Amino acid sequence: MKLLTLNTHSLAEPGYEEKTDIFLRAVLEERPDVMALQEVNQTAGGEDVSTVELLASGYMECPGTMPRVGRDNHAFRAAVRLAAEGFPCFWSWIPAKLGYEMYDEGTAVFSRRPILEVKQFYLTGTRDYGNWKTRKALAVKTETENGPGWFFSLHMGWWKDEEEPFLRQWRALSAVTDSLRRERDVWLMGDFNSPAGVREEGYDRVAADGWEDAYVLAEEKGGEITVPGVIDGWRDSGETDGMRMDYIWHGGPEQEPSSGGWKVLRAGSIFDGKNRPAVSDHFGVTAEYERRD
Repeated sequence: MKLLTLNTHSLAEPGYEEKTDIFLRAVLEERPDVMALQEVNQTAGGEDVSTVELLASGYMECPGTMPRVGRDNHAFRAAVRLAAEGFPCFWSWIPAKLGYEMYDEGTAVFSRRPILEVKQFYLTGTRDYGNWKTRKALAVKTETENGPGWFFSLHMGWWKDEEEPFLRQWRALSAVTDSLRRERDVWLMGDFNSPAGVREEGYDRVAADGWEDAYVLAEEKGGEITVPGVIDGWRDSGETDGMRMDYIWHGGPEQEPSSGGWKVLRAGSIFDGKNRPAVSDHFGVTAEYERRD
């Protein structure tokens, strides 16, 4: 089972069209089973896609909500293009906030197999759509080699943020995931804004709660860094050069100290200038899991 996560930067990324072509060509070649994307946006107030067209693209709505999806929505465009190229996916997207004062911004999950269930909920105390710190989690349940599993796309806040700290968001997430992983495999994928090299903050908190980092367990490791330089949100921090803060974590009912019912064959960065050209201010992460006999 191949997983991929990327903070896309979407429409805010310079050279967006060219980089989207690079990204989609890579997806067509890599053919991930599940793909989690963050900073997936669309122009606020742009042209809407009809419900019929949206559902025909493989979109799965969350119970009780159907967000406005624009024609330039990054996830919608990707789904249509991938299907046209012979790689149809089921997918879901939720907006969480207004980004850069002009984009509806949220997270998305793509799955090659049918999506059985969708969850979305706030990670932050604030529900203010105009507040750039507002965060939501999006999760889908789909089949794996070991039965149904949950896959989360996450864009977390900062450990030291006084208004919406990482730890409070992590507790909101754990209130949902702790019960799920007692029965099913769960993967947490995305931008955690927590450098792996900083002790006693976000990375250590996740690991201490029993989640296993695909990169650490991988039998074959690729590139490690996921943020090569200074990016928004880190300009005033001393930790800005060469950070690993995008992850694929796993937890589940059969979990043991060495990854439980799964082994990680390989993991590492993608879209890093070596393993595919860079397409965002973040590099992506890919991991390949195999069911243990």
